[in-house]
Amino acid sequence: MIYTVTLNPSIDYIVHLDKFVDGITNRTTGEEYYYGGKGINVSCVLAELDMVSTAYGFVAGFTGAAIENGIRNDKIVTDFIKLKHGISRINVKIKAGEETEINAQGPHISESELERLLQKIDRIQNGDTLVVAGSVPNTLPDDVYENMLERIKYKDVRIVVDATKKLLVNSLKYKPFLIKPNRQEISEIFGVEVKTEEDTEKYAKKLQEMGAKNVLVSLGGEGAMLIDEFGKKHKAGVLKEKVINTVGSGDSMVAGFVAGYEMQKDYEYALKLGSVCGNATAFLSGLATKEKINELLEKF
Repeated sequence: MIYTVTLNPSIDYIVHLDKFVDGITNRTTGEEYYYGGKGINVSCVLAELDMVSTAYGFVAGFTGAAIENGIRNDKIVTDFIKLKHGISRINVKIKAGEETEINAQGPHISESELERLLQKIDRIQNGDTLVVAGSVPNTLPDDVYENMLERIKYKDVRIVVDATKKLLVNSLKYKPFLIKPNRQEISEIFGVEVKTEEDTEKYAKKLQEMGAKNVLVSLGGEGAMLIDEFGKKHKAGVLKEKVINTVGSGDSMVAGFVAGYEMQKDYEYALKLGSVCGNATAFLSGLATKEKINELLEKF
Protein backbone atom coordinates (compact mmCIF):
# COMPACT_ATOMS: atom_id res chain seq x y z
CA MET A 1 0.00 0.00 0.00
CA ILE A 2 1.07 3.57 -0.67
CA TYR A 3 0.39 6.08 2.10
CA THR A 4 0.52 9.86 1.71
CA VAL A 5 0.60 12.42 4.52
CA THR A 6 -0.77 15.95 4.23
CA LEU A 7 -0.53 17.79 7.53
CA ASN A 8 -2.35 20.97 6.46
CA PRO A 9 -4.78 20.30 3.57
CA SER A 10 -6.63 23.16 1.95
CA ILE A 11 -9.28 24.19 -0.49
CA ASP A 12 -7.52 26.35 -3.06
CA TYR A 13 -9.99 28.96 -4.29
CA ILE A 14 -8.83 30.56 -7.53
CA VAL A 15 -10.41 33.77 -8.77
CA HIS A 16 -9.79 35.32 -12.19
CA LEU A 17 -10.08 39.07 -12.78
CA ASP A 18 -9.25 41.34 -15.69
CA LYS A 19 -7.36 43.45 -13.17
CA PHE A 20 -7.22 43.86 -9.41
CA VAL A 21 -7.72 47.30 -7.88
CA ASP A 22 -7.15 47.99 -4.18
CA GLY A 23 -9.94 49.54 -2.13
CA ILE A 24 -12.92 48.77 -4.38
CA THR A 25 -15.24 45.85 -5.05
CA ASN A 26 -13.60 43.71 -7.74
CA ARG A 27 -15.76 41.43 -9.91
CA THR A 28 -14.38 38.10 -11.03
CA THR A 29 -14.46 36.76 -14.57
CA GLY A 30 -14.34 33.17 -13.34
CA GLU A 31 -13.66 30.97 -10.33
CA GLU A 32 -12.27 27.49 -9.69
CA TYR A 33 -11.52 25.47 -6.60
CA TYR A 34 -9.27 22.51 -5.96
CA TYR A 35 -8.56 20.29 -2.99
CA GLY A 36 -4.98 21.09 -2.13
CA GLY A 37 -2.02 19.75 -0.20
CA LYS A 38 1.08 18.04 -1.56
CA GLY A 39 0.29 14.56 -0.24
CA ILE A 40 -3.31 14.83 -1.44
CA ASN A 41 -2.03 15.83 -4.89
CA VAL A 42 0.18 12.74 -4.95
CA SER A 43 -2.79 10.51 -4.05
CA CYS A 44 -4.98 12.12 -6.72
CA VAL A 45 -2.42 11.58 -9.49
CA LEU A 46 -1.74 8.02 -8.29
CA ALA A 47 -5.48 7.38 -8.69
CA GLU A 48 -5.27 8.57 -12.31
CA LEU A 49 -2.54 5.95 -12.76
CA ASP A 50 -4.83 3.26 -11.26
CA MET A 51 -2.71 3.03 -8.11
CA VAL A 52 -4.51 2.75 -4.77
CA SER A 53 -3.29 4.91 -1.88
CA THR A 54 -4.38 5.84 1.62
CA ALA A 55 -4.39 9.55 2.47
CA TYR A 56 -3.41 10.48 6.03
CA GLY A 57 -3.51 13.93 7.60
CA PHE A 58 -5.78 16.30 9.47
CA VAL A 59 -9.11 17.85 8.46
CA ALA A 60 -11.49 20.10 10.38
CA GLY A 61 -14.97 21.59 10.04
CA PHE A 62 -17.09 21.93 6.92
CA THR A 63 -14.08 22.60 4.68
CA GLY A 64 -12.40 19.47 5.99
CA ALA A 65 -15.51 17.43 5.21
CA ALA A 66 -15.51 18.90 1.69
CA ILE A 67 -11.86 17.92 1.18
CA GLU A 68 -12.43 14.38 2.42
CA ASN A 69 -15.58 13.84 0.36
CA GLY A 70 -14.10 15.55 -2.67
CA ILE A 71 -11.03 13.34 -3.04
CA ARG A 72 -12.47 10.00 -1.90
CA ASN A 73 -12.90 7.44 -4.66
CA ASP A 74 -12.24 3.76 -5.29
CA LYS A 75 -8.48 4.48 -5.61
CA ILE A 76 -8.10 6.83 -2.61
CA VAL A 77 -8.83 5.64 0.92
CA THR A 78 -9.27 8.71 3.13
CA ASP A 79 -8.16 8.11 6.71
CA PHE A 80 -7.81 11.62 8.11
CA ILE A 81 -7.81 12.66 11.75
CA LYS A 82 -10.87 14.87 12.25
CA LEU A 83 -9.91 17.77 14.48
CA LYS A 84 -12.28 18.97 17.18
CA HIS A 85 -11.82 22.67 16.54
CA GLY A 86 -11.41 25.06 13.62
CA ILE A 87 -11.75 24.49 9.89
CA SER A 88 -9.35 23.29 7.23
CA ARG A 89 -7.85 26.27 5.51
CA ILE A 90 -9.00 28.04 2.38
CA ASN A 91 -6.19 29.50 0.28
CA VAL A 92 -7.12 32.28 -2.12
CA LYS A 93 -5.23 32.71 -5.38
CA ILE A 94 -5.96 35.88 -7.33
CA LYS A 95 -5.11 35.73 -11.02
CA ALA A 96 -5.21 39.17 -12.60
CA GLY A 97 -2.25 39.36 -14.91
CA GLU A 98 0.11 38.60 -12.06
CA GLU A 99 -0.82 35.97 -9.49
CA THR A 100 -1.28 36.84 -5.81
CA GLU A 101 -1.71 34.16 -3.18
CA ILE A 102 -3.20 34.40 0.30
CA ASN A 103 -2.46 31.23 2.26
CA ALA A 104 -4.25 30.60 5.54
CA GLN A 105 -2.67 29.12 8.66
CA GLY A 106 -5.04 26.21 9.22
CA PRO A 107 -6.53 24.80 12.41
CA HIS A 108 -4.80 24.09 15.71
CA ILE A 109 -3.61 20.49 16.12
CA SER A 110 -3.29 19.22 19.68
CA GLU A 111 -0.69 16.78 20.99
CA SER A 112 -3.32 14.06 21.38
CA GLU A 113 -4.50 14.54 17.79
CA LEU A 114 -0.91 14.33 16.55
CA GLU A 115 -0.45 11.13 18.53
CA ARG A 116 -3.48 9.62 16.78
CA LEU A 117 -1.78 10.25 13.43
CA LEU A 118 1.48 8.74 14.65
CA GLN A 119 -0.43 5.63 15.72
CA LYS A 120 -1.68 5.31 12.16
CA ILE A 121 1.92 5.53 10.93
CA ASP A 122 2.68 2.58 13.21
CA ARG A 123 0.38 0.39 11.09
CA ILE A 124 2.52 0.78 7.96
CA GLN A 125 4.06 -2.58 7.05
CA ASN A 126 7.13 -3.95 5.30
CA GLY A 127 6.87 -3.39 1.55
CA ASP A 128 4.65 -0.29 1.87
CA THR A 129 5.50 3.21 0.62
CA LEU A 130 5.13 6.37 2.72
CA VAL A 131 5.09 9.79 1.05
CA VAL A 132 5.54 12.77 3.38
CA ALA A 133 5.20 16.04 1.56
CA GLY A 134 4.81 19.73 2.23
CA SER A 135 5.36 22.16 5.07
CA VAL A 136 4.55 21.68 8.74
CA PRO A 137 1.75 23.79 10.29
CA ASN A 138 2.93 26.22 12.96
CA THR A 139 0.90 24.34 15.59
CA LEU A 140 3.03 21.21 15.16
CA PRO A 141 6.63 20.63 16.27
CA ASP A 142 9.34 21.10 13.64
CA ASP A 143 10.48 17.51 14.08
CA VAL A 144 7.10 15.94 13.26
CA TYR A 145 8.43 14.27 10.09
CA GLU A 146 11.32 12.83 12.07
CA ASN A 147 8.86 11.50 14.65
CA MET A 148 6.94 9.72 11.87
CA LEU A 149 10.02 8.22 10.27
CA GLU A 150 11.41 7.15 13.64
CA ARG A 151 8.31 4.98 14.13
CA ILE A 152 9.05 2.94 11.00
CA LYS A 153 12.86 3.00 10.85
CA TYR A 154 13.15 -0.73 11.50
CA LYS A 155 10.61 -1.64 8.82
CA ASP A 156 11.29 -2.16 5.12
CA VAL A 157 9.28 0.88 3.99
CA ARG A 158 10.01 3.01 0.92
CA ILE A 159 10.13 6.53 2.33
CA VAL A 160 9.56 9.44 -0.07
CA VAL A 161 10.21 12.96 1.22
CA ASP A 162 9.20 16.09 -0.69
CA ALA A 163 10.00 18.91 1.70
CA THR A 164 12.37 21.86 1.99
CA LYS A 165 15.43 22.90 3.96
CA LYS A 166 15.66 21.48 7.49
CA LEU A 167 12.65 19.20 7.02
CA LEU A 168 14.41 17.49 4.14
CA VAL A 169 17.91 17.45 5.65
CA ASN A 170 16.69 16.03 8.95
CA SER A 171 14.96 13.17 7.16
CA LEU A 172 18.13 11.95 5.46
CA LYS A 173 19.31 9.91 8.44
CA TYR A 174 16.31 7.62 7.82
CA LYS A 175 17.69 6.68 4.37
CA PRO A 176 14.68 7.77 2.30
CA PHE A 177 14.07 5.90 -0.95
CA LEU A 178 13.45 9.17 -2.78
CA ILE A 179 13.80 12.90 -2.23
CA LYS A 180 12.78 15.56 -4.76
CA PRO A 181 14.49 18.91 -4.29
CA ASN A 182 14.78 21.56 -6.97
CA ARG A 183 17.93 23.54 -7.75
CA GLN A 184 16.93 26.45 -5.53
CA GLU A 185 16.33 24.13 -2.60
CA ILE A 186 19.69 22.43 -3.12
CA SER A 187 21.33 25.87 -3.22
CA GLU A 188 19.71 26.78 0.10
CA ILE A 189 20.73 23.50 1.75
CA PHE A 190 24.41 23.86 0.85
CA GLY A 191 24.69 27.66 0.83
CA VAL A 192 25.90 27.77 -2.77
CA GLU A 193 24.42 28.78 -6.11
CA VAL A 194 23.67 25.65 -8.14
CA LYS A 195 23.29 26.53 -11.81
CA THR A 196 24.99 24.01 -14.05
CA GLU A 197 24.25 20.36 -14.73
CA GLU A 198 27.62 19.47 -13.22
CA ASP A 199 26.83 21.34 -10.00
CA THR A 200 23.38 19.76 -9.83
CA GLU A 201 24.86 16.28 -10.12
CA LYS A 202 27.61 17.07 -7.60
CA TYR A 203 25.24 18.26 -4.88
CA ALA A 204 22.65 15.57 -5.59
CA LYS A 205 25.38 13.04 -4.87
CA LYS A 206 26.21 14.88 -1.65
CA LEU A 207 22.58 14.40 -0.61
CA GLN A 208 23.06 10.70 -1.31
CA GLU A 209 26.15 10.69 0.90
CA MET A 210 23.93 12.19 3.63
CA GLY A 211 21.48 9.30 3.34
CA ALA A 212 19.12 9.61 0.35
CA LYS A 213 19.01 6.58 -1.96
CA ASN A 214 17.59 8.32 -5.04
CA VAL A 215 17.67 12.06 -5.68
CA LEU A 216 15.21 13.45 -8.21
CA VAL A 217 15.95 17.08 -9.04
CA SER A 218 13.27 19.07 -10.81
CA LEU A 219 14.82 21.59 -13.20
CA GLY A 220 11.73 23.57 -14.20
CA GLY A 221 11.74 24.27 -17.92
CA GLU A 222 14.86 22.12 -18.36
CA GLY A 223 13.15 18.92 -17.19
CA ALA A 224 14.51 16.70 -14.43
CA MET A 225 17.62 14.81 -13.37
CA LEU A 226 17.73 11.59 -11.37
CA ILE A 227 20.79 10.25 -9.60
CA ASP A 228 19.72 6.72 -8.78
CA GLU A 229 20.90 4.57 -5.88
CA PHE A 230 23.63 3.04 -8.08
CA GLY A 231 25.11 6.45 -8.89
CA LYS A 232 23.78 6.50 -12.45
CA LYS A 233 22.54 9.79 -13.87
CA HIS A 234 19.28 9.88 -15.84
CA LYS A 235 17.79 12.94 -17.55
CA ALA A 236 14.35 13.80 -18.86
CA GLY A 237 13.33 16.84 -20.87
CA VAL A 238 10.03 18.66 -21.16
CA LEU A 239 7.38 18.59 -23.85
CA LYS A 240 6.53 21.72 -25.79
CA GLU A 241 2.98 22.74 -25.05
CA LYS A 242 1.32 25.79 -23.49
CA VAL A 243 1.94 25.89 -19.75
CA ILE A 244 -1.32 26.69 -17.95
CA ASN A 245 -0.52 25.98 -14.32
CA THR A 246 2.63 24.73 -12.59
CA VAL A 247 1.06 24.28 -9.13
CA GLY A 248 1.13 20.58 -8.31
CA SER A 249 3.59 19.66 -11.07
CA GLY A 250 6.21 18.57 -8.57
CA ASP A 251 3.70 16.48 -6.64
CA SER A 252 2.57 14.91 -9.90
CA MET A 253 6.18 14.05 -10.73
CA VAL A 254 6.53 12.30 -7.37
CA ALA A 255 3.32 10.33 -7.99
CA GLY A 256 4.44 9.28 -11.45
CA PHE A 257 7.88 8.25 -10.23
CA VAL A 258 6.46 6.18 -7.36
CA ALA A 259 3.90 4.54 -9.67
CA GLY A 260 6.46 3.91 -12.40
CA TYR A 261 8.85 2.22 -9.99
CA GLU A 262 6.02 0.15 -8.50
CA MET A 263 5.04 -0.99 -12.00
CA GLN A 264 8.43 -1.85 -13.50
CA LYS A 265 11.11 -1.54 -10.79
CA ASP A 266 13.09 0.45 -13.35
CA TYR A 267 14.46 3.93 -12.66
CA GLU A 268 14.50 5.02 -16.30
CA TYR A 269 10.80 4.26 -16.62
CA ALA A 270 10.04 5.80 -13.21
CA LEU A 271 11.68 9.06 -14.31
CA LYS A 272 9.81 8.98 -17.63
CA LEU A 273 6.41 8.49 -16.02
CA GLY A 274 7.19 11.06 -13.34
CA SER A 275 8.19 13.62 -15.95
CA VAL A 276 5.09 12.91 -18.04
CA CYS A 277 2.83 13.39 -15.01
CA GLY A 278 4.56 16.65 -14.11
CA ASN A 279 4.15 17.89 -17.67
CA ALA A 280 0.51 16.80 -17.79
CA THR A 281 -0.33 18.89 -14.72
CA ALA A 282 1.50 21.92 -16.16
CA PHE A 283 -0.60 21.71 -19.32
CA LEU A 284 -3.95 21.56 -17.48
CA SER A 285 -5.82 23.89 -15.13
CA GLY A 286 -5.89 21.15 -12.48
CA LEU A 287 -3.89 18.02 -11.78
CA ALA A 288 -2.84 15.47 -14.40
CA THR A 289 -5.60 13.25 -15.76
CA LYS A 290 -5.34 9.72 -17.09
CA GLU A 291 -6.22 10.94 -20.59
CA LYS A 292 -3.52 13.64 -20.63
CA ILE A 293 -0.90 11.30 -19.17
CA ASN A 294 -1.59 8.67 -21.85
CA GLU A 295 -1.50 11.32 -24.57
CA LEU A 296 1.89 12.62 -23.42
CA LEU A 297 3.36 9.15 -22.93
CA GLU A 298 3.08 8.61 -26.67
CA LYS A 299 5.06 11.81 -27.31
CA PHE A 300 7.72 11.57 -24.60
